[in-house]
Amino acid sequence: MPRIKGVDVPPQKRIEASLRYIRGVGLTTAKEILDKAKIDPNTRAKDLTDEQVAKLTATINQMELPVEGELRRIVNQNIRRLQEIRCYRGERHKAGLPARGQRTRSNARTRKGKRKTVGGMKKTLSKK
Repeated sequence: MPRIKGVDVPPQKRIEASLRYIRGVGLTTAKEILDKAKIDPNTRAKDLTDEQVAKLTATINQMELPVEGELRRIVNQNIRRLQEIRCYRGERHKAGLPARGQRTRSNARTRKGKRKTVGGMKKTLSKK
C-alpha cells in the first residue's frame, strides 16, 4: 500500500483516483501532479515503484500545495480569525449554524445536530 504525504492510498485503484484520498487533492490537481511527475494515470497504485512514489511526493512538495495537516491548520486558523473579529460568519461558526446563508427553519440538520424536541408546557392551575 503506497504512502504519499502521510496517507495510505488504496492499492487497487488507479493512481489518478487514489491521489484524491489525500485531503486537498481533487481530480484536476491529481491529473496535474501525474503530468508533472510523468506517470501514467491508468497505473494501479500497487504497481508504483518506490522511485515513482518519491517522485509523486516531490512533485506535490514542488507545487507547494497545502495538503493534509497543513491544509487543516490553515482552514482552522481562518475560522478562528473570523471568530476573533466577531464577524457574522465567525458567530455562525461559533454557534454551530450554517455560515453561508442557508435556511435553518426546516433544514440544516447537519450543522445543528440531532433534533431536540421541546414539549408543550402544561399550564398550572392556580388556586384562588
